[in-house]
Amino acid sequence: MAETDFSDPKYYTNRELSWILFDHRVLNEARDKSIPLFERLKFLSITASNLDEFFMIRVASLQDMVNAKYDKTDIAGLTPTQQLKLLDPAIHQLVELQYSTYNRSLLPQLRQNGLQIIRQHEELTAEEAAYVDRYFEENVYPVLTPMAVDSSRPFPLIRNKTLNIAALVRKKNGKDELEFATVQVPGVLSRIVPLPSEGGVRKLILLEEIIERNMHKLFLNYDIVCAHPYQIMRNADLTLEEDEAADLLKEIEKQLKKRQWGEAIRLEVEADMDKRLLKILKEELRLDESYIYRIDGPLDLTVLMKVYALEGFDHLKAESYTPQPVPELPAGCNLFEELRKGDVLLHHPYQTFEPVVEFIRQAARDPKVLAIKQTLYRVSGNSPIIRALAQAAENGKQVTVLVELKARFDEENNIVWAKMLEKAGCHVIYGLVGLKTHCKITLVVRKEEDGIRRYVHLGTGNYNDATAKLYTDVGLMTCSEAIGEDATAVFNMLSGYSEPLVWNKLSLAPLWLKDKFLYLIDRERRYAEEGRPARIIAKMNSLCDRDIIAALYRASAAGVKIDLIVRGICCLKTGVKGVSETITVRSIVGNFLEHSRIFYFQNDEHYEIYCGSADWMPRNLERRVEILFPVDTPKLKERLFHILDSLLKDNVKASVLQADGAYEKAGRRGKPQFHAQEAFCREAVAQAKAAAREDGGVTRTFIPETHQEK
Repeated sequence: MAETDFSDPKYYTNRELSWILFDHRVLNEARDKSIPLFERLKFLSITASNLDEFFMIRVASLQDMVNAKYDKTDIAGLTPTQQLKLLDPAIHQLVELQYSTYNRSLLPQLRQNGLQIIRQHEELTAEEAAYVDRYFEENVYPVLTPMAVDSSRPFPLIRNKTLNIAALVRKKNGKDELEFATVQVPGVLSRIVPLPSEGGVRKLILLEEIIERNMHKLFLNYDIVCAHPYQIMRNADLTLEEDEAADLLKEIEKQLKKRQWGEAIRLEVEADMDKRLLKILKEELRLDESYIYRIDGPLDLTVLMKVYALEGFDHLKAESYTPQPVPELPAGCNLFEELRKGDVLLHHPYQTFEPVVEFIRQAARDPKVLAIKQTLYRVSGNSPIIRALAQAAENGKQVTVLVELKARFDEENNIVWAKMLEKAGCHVIYGLVGLKTHCKITLVVRKEEDGIRRYVHLGTGNYNDATAKLYTDVGLMTCSEAIGEDATAVFNMLSGYSEPLVWNKLSLAPLWLKDKFLYLIDRERRYAEEGRPARIIAKMNSLCDRDIIAALYRASAAGVKIDLIVRGICCLKTGVKGVSETITVRSIVGNFLEHSRIFYFQNDEHYEIYCGSADWMPRNLERRVEILFPVDTPKLKERLFHILDSLLKDNVKASVLQADGAYEKAGRRGKPQFHAQEAFCREAVAQAKAAAREDGGVTRTFIPETHQEK
């Protein structure tokens, strides 16, 4: 038999088209009538937010390639021009489905449940109109800046992602030509304005409708011929010349300002916008017809997250879940004492993120702690971890923090944190030139009676206490000597130039991790060929690395059973005869964002499980600093296998990739309903209750052995 050529594009799906399918899966949650109504609103908002970022980064990147006449093909054999041509109808179809869901399903059901969103200001009653006009004059008018365009006033620079209202105006004598005018809907005001209501139905109107109704007050000497809202999306992909930047922080600050004025790549307008008005926008922004989206409804559906936050509708939302205590680390315990008893696995958001925060807090005030080292990629707005690191530096600890300034859309936030930490006395580093530092690792060095001991936290998710309540992630807390040595080597590599000759336990990208994965996959292939047990289960966010996929194909052809849990992009095809017949791919989209990366290799009868920060994508494996760590403790390995096994059993939130490239909801075939995320919630609650009974309900307070002056 001729050997299969796994580099053939026919075996791969285009990354961007796969992403569109993912946003469809999120949209399916908004269309699912079994889900509480306000949760459906939330999912529709998420699809809009996802699509915004997709345009600003992925579509913008493809457009840059076309402009640069770059015609190299992707994994599926498509040039950038071909990709954009295929994306155009796919995205328009997605947007049409978003708005049909909003108009035909969600709006009527909201009204049935006591909430009406006024679509157009013409629908207002006389009393409501009077209220809206007063609201405009008292709250909105003072903030607005109307801008006319004529021979002395050129077309203004319209900022990225701002909502605006365009108008055609004519001087009141009626003889002059039409003129273009625009006004920005102010982001400092709430876009949702409640109306006085009676009869049990609450009414809302959007701010742009109020402004549109009162446009004549902004242009007193003109008649308003027509007025319509519009929004521009711009290229927001930063171009950094790191080698030439004398100061990376200043270079990123400079590029952030440019993000507001990047090339226009999408124009959203009201479906019935006057053709003359649309022609002006189209010409001024130099946009092709394919980049214009005529919207039947409110522009920018991310506003629905504000509707979701309205009080008084809890009965239309899913019951909120409180992350549970970690049984091995009871509140108030001395974390260092507990970790000396054994490794601890954390499963967020089912278990609280508090032990990770407390790890830094206790280290900050413990006189035995000499140094704290941590990588930060995305942190919350009011981060307790940042405060604890600053306190540690003030308490005289040696604190080293790697703040990744290139974390997309968090650059500005991270610059603020970096400056604050430096001011507190921390040693702040910005990572390696040309690479993003995406790994999640904390090292605490402590002087104890028997010498120096290193405590380490490794995770699959960010050190962000806010998203830890929404994203599913796992973390390992350990004082393993081997991992401690590796952790020291990681930070020495990040802050200097030293690379260890060998690693004890950890595998790092971009130098070693990809080879590690390829070796592990190939080992299963060899075992299958020898007739020994061979299986792979891998959970991640995205899969689009050609070398990894080709290795999986070779393993499948040899008979390895491969189960992949891939939330988002998947460029691998299933069900290809002789290539991927033993591979299944499932995507789970639920109330929590699936974010953990867990990898199981059967290894004959001595299975190994790894967790890490990297997806199987070229950017993670070749252009980022990532860490893969093994979990060796039998009890913790069993827990991780249980997580994977539960996700493979899910028949409520799982969609399965078919041989034709489509995703279908996992079939139940007479099986009882199994919702993995809900099962994990129940398990965490039961474990916490059992631990509380064993502990007798005692709450302990950790106090350092001696007080230390700041």
